[in-house]
Amino acid sequence: MSGFAGHVDVGDGHQIYAELTGPADAPAALFLHGGPGSGCQPAHRALFPKATRLLMFDQRGAGRSRPHGARHANTTAHLIRDIEALRARFAIDRWLVVGGSWGATLALAYALAHAERVSGIVLRAVFLGTRAELETAFLDTLPRFHPALFDDFLALLDAPERADPLGAYWTRILDPDPAIHRPAARAWAGTERILSRITPAAARLDRDALAAPGPLPATPFMEAHYFRAGCFLDAPLLDRASALRPVPGHIVQGRHDLLCPPATSHALAARWGAPVEVIEDAGHDMADGGTIAALRAAIAAMAAR
Repeated sequence: MSGFAGHVDVGDGHQIYAELTGPADAPAALFLHGGPGSGCQPAHRALFPKATRLLMFDQRGAGRSRPHGARHANTTAHLIRDIEALRARFAIDRWLVVGGSWGATLALAYALAHAERVSGIVLRAVFLGTRAELETAFLDTLPRFHPALFDDFLALLDAPERADPLGAYWTRILDPDPAIHRPAARAWAGTERILSRITPAAARLDRDALAAPGPLPATPFMEAHYFRAGCFLDAPLLDRASALRPVPGHIVQGRHDLLCPPATSHALAARWGAPVEVIEDAGHDMADGGTIAALRAAIAAMAAR
């Protein structure tokens, strides 16, 4: 099969949207989007050389996959099985695996489960799927770098909930009552968006707009589902990272990433042995500074091996 764009039934009532492009005899690559819950974009395809047999897909419940937002039978293990099902469907033996943020989490989990199918790994903004990382970002970094925004973030919660703000947010986001989940989802997404950018368009939440009618961001619901469950990881990825030493890799890391700081990438690199390329003028957003250029170069070099 030379190319494909459409839905693939992976069972459990899920149909995931997938796109396969590039020459059938070209080196194969897999791109894993972030979130969890966001989806693939045309800009992701532009990271790869044209002579790449590239598979991109929207994970269960995300992007164009159906049913949209579905969280049943939606765990890291399910996503790994979906990746293997797609690899087998399109007769790909081994591939380069690329992902950033949550996509890096899933890339590592997949590589640890199926190292024999991975020719190399390129990661950006490493997230290892732990509660500790989320607490650092939202309960340590947020009040230190954006204290007024942290006040906005906490203002949505009742006093007893502030003993565990993250757990309270995830419970609210997953509450079926729109009066509860609507403002929580918007506040979570707004806070995360500000933390992801070096120069955010706004540095505060618009509290009056949080409960207003209108469309809601999709990602907070999937993130709450995954984060509340420890990203459905059986064991810490960092503890197992030394098993990846035979797999070549490259890590691209923004110096000023407030969500996935350099310390995480360096901790992973120490176990794995992959180099970390720090982008001095970048935060978490892939569009920052020289991040895209660094990713393109790393992917091209890895694909040429």
